[in-house]
Amino acid sequence: MPALSKTGQLKDLEGRHKLLLRLVELSVTLNSTLDLDELLQQITATATELLECEAASILLYDEKNPRLYFAAATGSDPAQLAEIPVPIDNSLAGTIFRTNQPLVLNNAEQDPRHYSLVSDHIKFKINTLLGVPMLIKDRTMGVLEAVNKKDGGFTDSDVAILSVTAAHAAIAINNARLLKATKQALDKVKVTNQIKSNFLALASHELRTPLGIIIGYATFLQEGARGESSDHANQVLGAAAQMRSLLDQMNNLTLLQSDEMEMRPMKISIQDVLNFALDEIKYFAARRDLQLVLAFGEDSIFVNVDAEKTTLAFVNLLNNAIRFSPEGSEITIGAVRQEKQVMIWVQDRGIGIPVDKLQKIFEEFYQIEPPNTRSYGGLGIGLTIAKGLIEAQGGKIWAESEGEKLGSTFKVLLPMV
Repeated sequence: MPALSKTGQLKDLEGRHKLLLRLVELSVTLNSTLDLDELLQQITATATELLECEAASILLYDEKNPRLYFAAATGSDPAQLAEIPVPIDNSLAGTIFRTNQPLVLNNAEQDPRHYSLVSDHIKFKINTLLGVPMLIKDRTMGVLEAVNKKDGGFTDSDVAILSVTAAHAAIAINNARLLKATKQALDKVKVTNQIKSNFLALASHELRTPLGIIIGYATFLQEGARGESSDHANQVLGAAAQMRSLLDQMNNLTLLQSDEMEMRPMKISIQDVLNFALDEIKYFAARRDLQLVLAFGEDSIFVNVDAEKTTLAFVNLLNNAIRFSPEGSEITIGAVRQEKQVMIWVQDRGIGIPVDKLQKIFEEFYQIEPPNTRSYGGLGIGLTIAKGLIEAQGGKIWAESEGEKLGSTFKVLLPMV
């Protein structure tokens, strides 16, 4: 007898060991699978195997329509099962869901709560049933059921095994749902961004033709005009130039977003790049009586960048400084070596930037001012373009400010040759 007893104990230990290994395998599998449909099939197949029963099913809670629905079942079509609404009241699964307690029925058909519609629909007779709640934190997300134990009825050991399986399954299903929701949100954002990019490209293209006509006629009128007529022609040309600048910005933003902007790096001194940028904005600075203070020496600091695109980035930074600076103030443009990089800065004495907005100002179309009470112009994409152009060439750009009305400094790091 003692020998038989030891043999039985060894078999029992071996069985438990295999079971634990299988549960560990299940945990690893579930945590590495993010496809929801595949996940559900794995859970039902594993539950059927572990409990040595004919079938297993997963019922999930529908928050929009308070009811349970079959998400998966062994050997059944999920779409067909999903058509069967399972009430929270007066059903076995509903009882498990409401009470958050396991339920063992070794004569299921005789129970008044047995929901026969499911059996009739899938042509499957349920004799014995074990169901456990699927819990995640303090929330019940559904019910995991096993039906028709092959050898006898369900036991307390089966309850423990299925409860562990349900706990792993609840976490895995929740993670898969979160991933699916995130992907759907990203797809929606991508579609929205594509529509916006298409609009920008179309508007930029379509407006260029009438703008070219306006500039051509204004230039023709300016040549033969005198006095007040000449002033009118100059104003039209000034407004047209400003509009063309906005169209160029829209086009550049579209190219950056589509990764179609071609970079042609060359060895050039950063002083030359900054001087090119200053040449483009000095007229606008003079109109507001702004003094441009240069804080870079004559010793050339060479960088390997696309001269035209980098000039555009600094033109945008300087235009931003001009727009937000009070008339008669100073704007400082500096450059200095910093180990294997060059630091460039554009500093103004303007309205400043709140600390919590220092990152947001580089976002597309972002404006610190409310749209209905704006006192400064612009589309809110100049800084976005500058950031894109600098970072596309391995550089960095950021803003610093002590706060509102205390001015701001935009700093750029570019690798030296």
